[in-house]
Amino acid sequence: MQFSETKNLTFRQAAALMFEKLGDSKVMALASSVNDHVMVRNVSCLFYDGKVWFKTDKNFRKTRQLYENPRVALCWSGVQIEGAAENRGLVVEEPGRRFEALYKKHLWGSYNKYSHEDTEILIAVTPKFVEIWDTSEDNYAYQIFLDFDKEAVEVRQYDQE
Repeated sequence: MQFSETKNLTFRQAAALMFEKLGDSKVMALASSVNDHVMVRNVSCLFYDGKVWFKTDKNFRKTRQLYENPRVALCWSGVQIEGAAENRGLVVEEPGRRFEALYKKHLWGSYNKYSHEDTEILIAVTPKFVEIWDTSEDNYAYQIFLDFDKEAVEVRQYDQE
């Protein structure tokens, strides 16, 4: 979907644009913080059911940090997602094992290297606020801000004619 300054964009269209830009999978930067100690690292993400999903070892520092403060930010290219991370238990215990199947399909290299069935947990991030940077059909930069709690969208043109 391309945006033009003269077109209206609904919340649903903006959310669809976000997931369209992200596709099936991306390696995203994950930022988290506890007691003013900020960490950022890459995680291999999948996108379904309106959430961002990734797996991690339950013994990692980032996981301990997520337990203490579930507020996170994820970033890939011009898409930044602020949200709440939730531990969904062991990857292999997910009903229907959807994540595992999609992970094998889209992220085989990571799946093959980092699959430890007894320690890998599934994290679901529910978006709360999203900022998308993009370029219009007329080649002007703009930002889209999505507030998921209010189901509101705001579009700001960055460049002026």
